[in-house]
Amino acid sequence: MKKVTSVTIWNDSAGRRLSVTYSEIDEETHKVVKDNARENFILMDNTEVKKTDSVLKIAQDILDAQ
Repeated sequence: MKKVTSVTIWNDSAGRRLSVTYSEIDEETHKVVKDNARENFILMDNTEVKKTDSVLKIAQDILDAQ
């Protein structure tokens, strides 16, 4: 099983990117098999991009409220 430990969203020349850091856990022993593994994706689906827009808006609202 893969357990997400961190997510980063940013824009670059290729478009909206998503980086996911995760730990891989053995489902039988519950031991960490792989730690701090990372996958990077370019989001091509407009629905996915809009969902990340919502997360970025939440982050901006939190900063604005300080």
